Parts: sequence; C-alpha cells; structure tokens
Amino acid sequence: MQISMNSKKYNNIKLIVSIFIGALSFLLLLLFVVFGGSKFLRDYLDSLIQNKYLLFLAFVIVIGIIETLILAPLSYYQEYYLEHEYQLSNQSFGQWIWENLKGILIGSVLGIPVLLFFFFVINTFHEMWWLPFAILMFIISVVLAQIIPVVVLPIFYKVTPIADEELKSRITDQALRVGILVENIYKFNMSKNTKKANAAFTGLGSTKRIILGDTLLENFTLDEIETVIAHELGHYKHKHILKNIFMGTLFSFLTFFVIAKLYEFSLSWFGFISITEIAALPLLVLWGMLIGLIQTPISNIISRKFEYEADSYAVESTGKDEIFINTLEKLTDQNLGDREPHPIVEWYFYSHPSIEKRKKNIKKVAVEAS
Repeated sequence: MQISMNSKKYNNIKLIVSIFIGALSFLLLLLFVVFGGSKFLRDYLDSLIQNKYLLFLAFVIVIGIIETLILAPLSYYQEYYLEHEYQLSNQSFGQWIWENLKGILIGSVLGIPVLLFFFFVINTFHEMWWLPFAILMFIISVVLAQIIPVVVLPIFYKVTPIADEELKSRITDQALRVGILVENIYKFNMSKNTKKANAAFTGLGSTKRIILGDTLLENFTLDEIETVIAHELGHYKHKHILKNIFMGTLFSFLTFFVIAKLYEFSLSWFGFISITEIAALPLLVLWGMLIGLIQTPISNIISRKFEYEADSYAVESTGKDEIFINTLEKLTDQNLGDREPHPIVEWYFYSHPSIEKRKKNIKKVAVEAS
C-alpha cells in the first residue's frame, strides 16, 4: 500500500513538473520573440560575427544557454532531488552534473552538423527546405539506431558481455525462435545512476544486441529475465523497430511540411519578412512544440499497441504467464511506476499501458493459448 501511494505521488509530481517545464519553455521563447529579444540578440551578435553560419550557431547556443540556466532549478528538482527523495537514484551531485555534461557534449557533436545543414537548406531551398531536411533526419535516425549501442551507450555506461552461460543459452534460444542469431548479449552498469531496472533490444544489422541492466540481473530470476527478453524479442518478431522507423519517417516529413507552412504564415505576426531571418527561426521551435502536443497521444497510442503485442508474444513463446505477471509487478515496484494512472493521463502521456491493463491482456492471451 505504501509503495502504491509513493508511486502515485512520485509520478504525479514528475508529470506536473514536466508539464510546467514544457509550458515555461514555450512561454519564455514566445516572449523572447514578441518583445524583440530575438532581434536584439541577432543584431548584437551580428556586430561581432561576420560569417552568417557562425552567427546562426552563436544565436542558437546563446538561447540554449539562457534557457538551460533559467530551467536549471527545475531540472535539478526533477532529475536529482526527486529521484533521491524517493530513493531511486544512486548518483552523487557531481555524478549528476558529469552525466549531464556528457549529454550536452554528445548532443553538440551530433547536433551542430544538423543545425548547420538546416541553415544551409533553408538558405538554399527556401520554402522547400523541409524536404531535404526531412530526408537528412531519416538518414540520421537509421544511422543512430546502428551506432547508439556500440558508440554512444559505452560513453555513459560500462558495457560488458554477460557471464551467465545458462542465461545466454536461454536468450539465444529465444532469439532463434524469431529468426535471429544474437551473438551480442551484454549487461550495463545501470546501477551507477539508478535503482530502476530495464532491458532492451537495440541496434540494426550487425549492431543488433540485447542489453540488460545490472539491476535486472541482480534482482530477478532466470525465468523472470527470460520473460523480459521474450517481450523485447516480441518487438522484433512484430517488426516494431522497422515500423517505428517507417512511421517516424512519415511523421517527420509531414511535421516538417506543416511547420514550414505555419512558419511562413506567421512571420508577419511578429514583424519578420523572410524565412531565412535568423531572428525569426525560434518560431520554428514554437510551432514544433505545438504540433508535438498533437503528435504525443498519437505516437503513444501506437506504442501501447506495440507493447500489448510484445506482451502477447512473451506469453505465447514462453508459456510463463504467471511468472511474466510477477516480473512486471516487481519491475513496477522497483521503478516506482503508477499502477493505475488516470485514464486521460495514460492516454496522453504513457507509451506503455498501465500494469493492471497489461496483466488483464496477459491473462487473456494465456487463456486463449491454453
């Protein structure tokens, strides 16, 4: 009962803070444009920097730094204080700062070339900028899916092959059932940051691998871990990774097209003339945030459908429905998940169904399979 009350409170606080951060970010950027801050910053930087690409980068970086500083107290509360308050975090304050700095560094390495390409295409293709940019983002999504497990993840965690031969054998057998030979089965030291547990099937092509948090390996039995892996392989069985890439690409092209049109339409509202004006570009972000409000429930509906399908496969392939339910119970408690969120909250914000709904689905599948 105490865990349930704590999880409800924890998740409600996180949700409220997340909504507040999103709303505040939008409002700050809107006011920045409305009251001339965007034009002032552009003019000031223009007096210091001659190259328009460097001017654009400096403009984005300054806005990013200002926003980060303003939102820093909320980020600290949400990511550090709250996790410690509910005894979920293993990070010291210094470790939290360091992990965030690494995230900023990786984001900069990946993001700066993308920003420069965006500025190039909007100056080169003008109203049609959204098309080459959407194509680039598709290519990036495919490349990232391949390199994140082997390049990015090791920057944040120590990734090593699992040593348990029986577990490796079970996972290999499970993988063969869906038609893949998995030679890369790893664990990562998730416990350096959190007490939460997780596992994932990641990568594409030669970088396909199964990764398990050490918190999962240490607190769950082989049978329980097997059901978790079966769930992850269910995503592969139902081609969810490829479907997500395909749907993400469609969403991406449509989103950039709509943003481009709304951006052009709204320029005059704020006293801008050209879509290539650096001071006007924050409008793209504002429209993107608004469109994201519409996309969020749609993508989550699809995600929850995929989770049900993966759950069903885990039951059908292992026949261990009671063990799987027990595993989900333990994961929910360990991760302090909300067992029964408000229906509207679940519909809009949750990428996974609540555990109570997952349990009902699992029992239904078990009965049908028996």
